[in-house]
Amino acid sequence: MTTPVPSPSSAPARYTPAASPARRTVAVLLSAAAVALTALAAAVLAFFIGNGQAPTVFGQVFGHFALTATITWVLLVVANAVGATRAWFLALLTGFASSCLAALIATTFTVGATSRNPFSGALFAFVVGSLVSLNLIFIIAVILAEVFIAPRVMRSILGHTPEWPPRRIALVRIPASNLDEGELTHLARRPVDHELADEQWDNYCAALAAEGWETVEIDAAPELADSVFVEDTVVMFGDLAVITNPGAESRRPEIEAVERTVRAIAGVTVERIESPGTLEGGDVLKVGPVVYVGASSRTNAEGIRQLREMLSPHGYQVVAMPITKALHLKSAATALPDGTIIGDPALLEVTSVFATFLPVPEPEGVAVVELSPTSLLMSASAPQTAAMLSGLGYRVVTVDISEFEKLEGCVTCLSVRVR
Repeated sequence: MTTPVPSPSSAPARYTPAASPARRTVAVLLSAAAVALTALAAAVLAFFIGNGQAPTVFGQVFGHFALTATITWVLLVVANAVGATRAWFLALLTGFASSCLAALIATTFTVGATSRNPFSGALFAFVVGSLVSLNLIFIIAVILAEVFIAPRVMRSILGHTPEWPPRRIALVRIPASNLDEGELTHLARRPVDHELADEQWDNYCAALAAEGWETVEIDAAPELADSVFVEDTVVMFGDLAVITNPGAESRRPEIEAVERTVRAIAGVTVERIESPGTLEGGDVLKVGPVVYVGASSRTNAEGIRQLREMLSPHGYQVVAMPITKALHLKSAATALPDGTIIGDPALLEVTSVFATFLPVPEPEGVAVVELSPTSLLMSASAPQTAAMLSGLGYRVVTVDISEFEKLEGCVTCLSVRVR
């Protein structure tokens, strides 16, 4: 018995990529700097107040504590890089050891530079004694700052995600000159009217633009017959773009230009499905944090495993299901904005995996594109389904894509929405 998977109405939080080495380096450097500068300011201020707020004190002690702070910064950079801020007791021990060592080195240098005998016992006793006198405030400040300030600086930098402005981008790609040579799996080949296909594609893009979507064209690929079906080459999960590895080998050259375009979008992080894994975007159906993936002739078990590994740390649940009667999962089912799955039961091995499933009266009606929470884009070839969805309170925009349907295409195949 198959257990239905819930379809929550809200998606997980925006994807936050693991911190890059550059960001980790910045976090380590700045966390150590915050501690060193705090201690420098505390020590100099303490001497200023303790000496009757005499301005001359700054000239007397600033050089010594600046040197001590610099050495402390170097030591803390090393310590924080290996995880000293992960627990308070590690930070406490690190702050104590680093500040004491830095104070001993700096005091030895400062006093030894003016002493005739830098190796005398008296100098040694003074340097050691400075830990509880001259350098005491500095040491205490370092310990407290390493425990309370450094971890916050680290978390702030490592966890920071830039706030990019709201966007409604639709990636599209003009039909190839050899469109009629596209791969076919479940349909017999029929003649394709190239001129009509170009006109239908223009109307499809115009419909997206009229609904407030900015269409961004990926570089044309006149020799790649299936390149207009851009959905299969990249799947968007908020700010994460997963570049696929199509199961149809003839489609793999499509990826390069798609990835180049995606990387140019501000705030997007890119990951890839690698061979021997295969995955096509038409097999990926997102419903909030639940991601249904069709195990089809184009998407294999290794591709699904890689996708699950990418997404599970970020709050997504990947649910795989067999697809043998249609090219892709989204050739048989898609989702309404409220999470209801609509589809053709004749094209699905199982429907009980979906929490809510609504059969459609026409095979061409299985595919809808969510334009907004209240509006949908779908094929003009499914008027009964359009009427049914209108009756559910949705505003339905229809476009004629008959030439692309001859090639097992649908409204979802022709764009990738970035939002």
